[in-house]
Amino acid sequence: MRSIPPIAQIRRALVASATTLAMAATLMAGAVAPTAASANPVLDRVRSAGTVRVCIWPDYYGISLRHPRTQQLVGLDIDLSAEFARDLGVKTAYVDSSFATLIADLEGDRCDVAMFAIGMLPQRMERLRFSRPYMQSDIYAITTKGNRVVQRWEDIDKPGVAVAVQAGTFMDPVMTASLKQARLVRVSPPATRERELEAGRVDVFMTDYPYSRRLLDNADWATLISPPQPFFVLPYAYAVKPGDAAWLAQVDEFVGRIQRDGRLEAAARRHGLAPIMRLK
Repeated sequence: MRSIPPIAQIRRALVASATTLAMAATLMAGAVAPTAASANPVLDRVRSAGTVRVCIWPDYYGISLRHPRTQQLVGLDIDLSAEFARDLGVKTAYVDSSFATLIADLEGDRCDVAMFAIGMLPQRMERLRFSRPYMQSDIYAITTKGNRVVQRWEDIDKPGVAVAVQAGTFMDPVMTASLKQARLVRVSPPATRERELEAGRVDVFMTDYPYSRRLLDNADWATLISPPQPFFVLPYAYAVKPGDAAWLAQVDEFVGRIQRDGRLEAAARRHGLAPIMRLK
């Protein structure tokens, strides 16, 4: 092992001594010594407020959907965020977010944690911190029944084909890199991929397993095209902003608990997502 230069040793010793003296002076002055709680500002705020703020995308079928008529939130991560709050002994406050605004919402302290099946993309992992994965999905294609342009996966990347993705989702950068001949169309609210497809402005759109269930469960005109082999399987997790390792540990430990105690599996079965769960 390479020896530490004497100057570095002296510098470390001086820093350690200064730290010891500072702590002694603080204690002598009657101040309270640093505690483990002070190293966890988010958990402190959550417990003080009695509320954990959870970012969701309210248009994510099976995950965190706000029903247009009743305004009730339903989905896997609505159930699991309620379990997270229950474990913490606090209430849940939901904050509308999206994949396009996810990073800004967390960095801007609009919420304490994002719980809407966040794909662990490298560009997101550079800016955010993630729990262990609890789900994973490949990319699937949705088109109309009887579509003459796209009938098989091999028909997607061909000249003249318009391929839609939801702006900000992980399908956006993946399809940007993958398509060589087809034209990519990024769809942003209030427009939707479904309306663009029904109107004939695109020939197919790309989505993940949870969102594909929305079309197959509710639209008799839609048909699913699965890749003939794994195309881009991405793990999903919960996300927090950097700077509070203890809070990240709280979120990560929660995921571990629900994987072990059956809560994740039960919620997945309720919402038709059992095939893509990661239970360990």
